[in-house]
Amino acid sequence: VTPTSMMMTMMMTTRTLKSSTPMTSHSVAVSGQRWVVKIGSALLTNDGKGLDKQAISGWVDQLAQLRQQGVEIVLVSSGSIAEGMVRLGWTQRPNEIHKLQAAAAVGQMGLVQCYEQSFSRHGMGTAQILLTHDDLTHRERYLNARGTLRALVNHDVIPVVNENDTVVTDEIRFGDNDPLGALVANLVEADLLIILTDQDGLCDKDPRHHDDAKLLHQVQAGDPALISMASGSTGALGSGGMLTKIQAAKLAARSGANTIIANGRTVDVLQRLRQGESLGTLFVPDQQPLLARKQWLAGHLKAKGELHLDKGAAKVLTQQGKSLLSVGVNLVKGDFTRGDMVLILDVHGHTIARGLVNYSAAETLKIMGLASHSIEQTLGYVAEPELVHRDNLVLI
Repeated sequence: VTPTSMMMTMMMTTRTLKSSTPMTSHSVAVSGQRWVVKIGSALLTNDGKGLDKQAISGWVDQLAQLRQQGVEIVLVSSGSIAEGMVRLGWTQRPNEIHKLQAAAAVGQMGLVQCYEQSFSRHGMGTAQILLTHDDLTHRERYLNARGTLRALVNHDVIPVVNENDTVVTDEIRFGDNDPLGALVANLVEADLLIILTDQDGLCDKDPRHHDDAKLLHQVQAGDPALISMASGSTGALGSGGMLTKIQAAKLAARSGANTIIANGRTVDVLQRLRQGESLGTLFVPDQQPLLARKQWLAGHLKAKGELHLDKGAAKVLTQQGKSLLSVGVNLVKGDFTRGDMVLILDVHGHTIARGLVNYSAAETLKIMGLASHSIEQTLGYVAEPELVHRDNLVLI
């Protein structure tokens, strides 16, 4: 693709987007109260010179201020492998998985310690959350991780999320923390994902090779023309590039989150974004948040079982937008576990909804037809009062 044709494609796409979907200003995008902030390795480690504690302290000061302003914060942090490399005296990122795991194990100690000390200056607690891709594709683990993160945020604790590099294999690695940040944004249903990098944002051409490259201030996350504008090259420390950030923005958009890619070295970048300043590139979802999430539930998971409802429960579900309670279920089919996708059918056997179930098939058989207050007495505990929460349910 030539620079000229690329610019023409971008201009044509922009005109099409403006006519089909209203664009969102930075001030509107940052008005949400739940943010996922991802900071890359090159920023955290001062381009390979060890943890940049002064820079980390500056970001923590901004995050603490955001929290005091009522913004719920989940921090996704790279840096464990890069810090481990410095501690081990390595100058090149190894290719062998066991060496990467060793570097992560060594570096995670310093990374977490640095965050803990920085946040403690503000009287704020931190928690370490290590995830693999398998944790977020396995539905029970997905729900457990979501519940843990929400509990931490509600207790005014800042979760520090990183990939669990010490146990991953090639099959389950995220590859870098850009998609991890997006998956966490989906997980906690964030309003905004901020990816802090060492670049100003997405340009129409690679600014390292084109002096006339222009920063794109606002785009649609699903615009296919963006891929051709991105460079997939990476630095010595990171394992992703601008391409992975575009893909992360598209992934975050499926649950309705806006994404901003901005330069983490910009003075007071997070506070300036909070004030609505147009920094970096804003990626706007193609659809409204609820619709994006419902489409994901409707089309991306394989159903493991069936829940058959009585007439009253089906009516409440379809006409009143309520959650599905165990009292309305009169037949259970399949072998599913907590977090699996199940089909929800009416008295005629027609599928009326799909949703993520909060109890296993064996547990559902015990509590079907019972009111929610009877769950604890029957099972000995309560995972959730709803069998399928309305946020995890889509009507067909």
